[in-house]
Amino acid sequence: MNQELSARTSTRHDVVILGGGLAGLSLALQLKQRLPALDVLVIERRSHPVPAAAHKVGESTVEIAAYYFDTVLGLKQHLQESQLKKFGFRFFFSDGARELANVTELGASTFLATPAYQLDRGIFENALACFAQEHGVRFLDGSIVRDFTLNEAGGAHDVSYEHAGATHHAQSRWLVDATGRAGLIKRRLDLAQSNEHDANAVWFRIASRIDVDEWSHDQPWLQRCNPPHRWLSTIHLVGDGYWVWLIPLASGSHSVGIVADAAMHPLDGINTFDKAMEWFRRHQPRLFEALDDKRGLLQDFAFFRHFSYGCKQVFSGTQRWALTGDAGLFLDPFYSPGSDFIAIGNTFITELVQRDLAGGPLELYADVYQKIYLSLYEYMLPIYVGQYKLFGDAEVMPVKVLWDYTFYWGVMCQLFFQNRLTDIIAMGRLTKALARTHELNVAMQQFLRAWGEVSGRSNPPQMLDQARLGWFTELNRGLTDKLDNDGFRARMDETLAQLAALAAEIVARATHEHPVLDASALLSLLKPDEGAAPAAMLFPRAA
Repeated sequence: MNQELSARTSTRHDVVILGGGLAGLSLALQLKQRLPALDVLVIERRSHPVPAAAHKVGESTVEIAAYYFDTVLGLKQHLQESQLKKFGFRFFFSDGARELANVTELGASTFLATPAYQLDRGIFENALACFAQEHGVRFLDGSIVRDFTLNEAGGAHDVSYEHAGATHHAQSRWLVDATGRAGLIKRRLDLAQSNEHDANAVWFRIASRIDVDEWSHDQPWLQRCNPPHRWLSTIHLVGDGYWVWLIPLASGSHSVGIVADAAMHPLDGINTFDKAMEWFRRHQPRLFEALDDKRGLLQDFAFFRHFSYGCKQVFSGTQRWALTGDAGLFLDPFYSPGSDFIAIGNTFITELVQRDLAGGPLELYADVYQKIYLSLYEYMLPIYVGQYKLFGDAEVMPVKVLWDYTFYWGVMCQLFFQNRLTDIIAMGRLTKALARTHELNVAMQQFLRAWGEVSGRSNPPQMLDQARLGWFTELNRGLTDKLDNDGFRARMDETLAQLAALAAEIVARATHEHPVLDASALLSLLKPDEGAAPAAMLFPRAA
C-alpha cells in the first residue's frame, strides 16, 4: 500500500497529517478534492492493508457522517457496494429478559429516507487509503512519529518519523493531528479538558452474524419490520445505567459493546471477555446464549476508561495546526456522533487551509470556527451527562430519544447538510436561536431526569414505530432538501417551533401522569403561544 517518498531524508509539504485512520484519511481526501495541487503527506503507524472487522470501534454512522462520506467525499458507490446500509437505531428494554417480543421495542419498521451506514472500519480505511492515493495523497503506512516541532513566527513545522528502518524528517506549512486518543499535539500543549460524563466502554468482535430475529418465534413480532432484517440496525439493548451495542459488519463479523455509567456498572466487572459474558448472563441473557457457543470466534477485546473528554483548543490560525477526530474531543457512542465530529472538524480544517493559501484573514476564521466547533460539543454533551439512569426506563427513554433526534436532525444536521457551518455571516445570524435551543435542550434533559425519578417504568410488549410518526419521518426526509438563504432561515424557524411544541407536549404528558413534577424551568423558556394546544407528536400510550 505504501506510496514511497523519495530517498531524501527531509521533505517539504503543504500539509502533514499525523495518523491515517478514519479522520486523517478522510481529511486528506477532502483536501485533495478541494485543492488538487496541495501536497499532502499522511503518516500512519499501522501497516496496510489493515484487517477487516477486528480493527477499530466507531462502526455505526448517523446522518451527518453518512452524508459526509457518501456525498461530500463522493464515496457512495463504495458504501453501497462494500458496506451495510443501516436500519436505523433500534432499542430493546430487555434487561434480564430472554424474549424480545415481551418488551418494548423502539425503532422504525421501515428504512427512513436519509441513509446511514454500518462501517467495517478495516474495509473502509483500506479503501480510503486507496482513494486518497489515487487523488495524489502521499501515504506512508508502517511509520512511527518520533517527535515534532511546532512552527514559530510563521515558519515550518518539523516532524521526525521512522519508516522502513530509517529516520526521516518532513516539514510542512500545516500540521494536523489525527492520532486518535494518543493526541500528540494535545498532550504537547496540555489542551486536554475533562467533563462530568463518567462512563466506560468495553467491546469486542465475533466472527459470526448475530441476528436478533432468530431470538424469537413470535410471528407478529417477526413481521413488524419490512424488510425483516433488524440485524442491520444498530441494536441497543438497554437497562438501568448501561446499553449494549450490536453492530453488523460487511465482513460477516459482529461488533458487540457494553457502555455503562461508571458508578452503576464499574469497569472492573466487565473488563475481560469472561467478565463481560458473566455480566451478559445476568443482564442480557439472550445475548449470552447467542454468544456462548461462539467463544472460539472472538477476534479482539478492548476497553476505554472514562472515554468522554473535551479539548481547550482544536485549531490555531497563528501556528497553522489543527486537531481532528478523537485527537481533539469525544462525547459518547450512544448516538454515534464520533464520525459526525470528524466530518465537521475536517470541513473547518479544509476551509482554513484553503483560506490560508488564498491569503485570507486566517486567525479570525480559525477562532470563529473553533468557537462553533466547541459550541456544538457543548450543545450535545447534556444529552449524555447524568442520563444513563434513564436508559432502562421504557416510559421516559422513548420520549428522550424522540427529543434527541429532533434536536440532532433539526439543528445539527441542518447546519451541516445546508453547508452553513463555515458561513460566518449565517452562523452569526443564528447566534440567538442556537443559544435558545441549547437552553431548551439543557432544561429538557434536566426535566427528563426528574421524570425518571417518579416514572412508573412500565415495559409493555409493544413496538414504538418511529416510521408511523409523520412529522418524524418528514424531518428525516427533509435533511437532503436544497435550501436557499430564505429557505434555510424558514427551516431553522420551523425547527425552533417544532422543539417548542414537542417540549410542551412532553411536559403535558409527564405532569398529567405525575403532578408532583416541577416543569417551571422548562416552561419559562417557551413563549406564550407555544404549547397552547397538544401537538400530538409523541407515541400514543399503550392501552
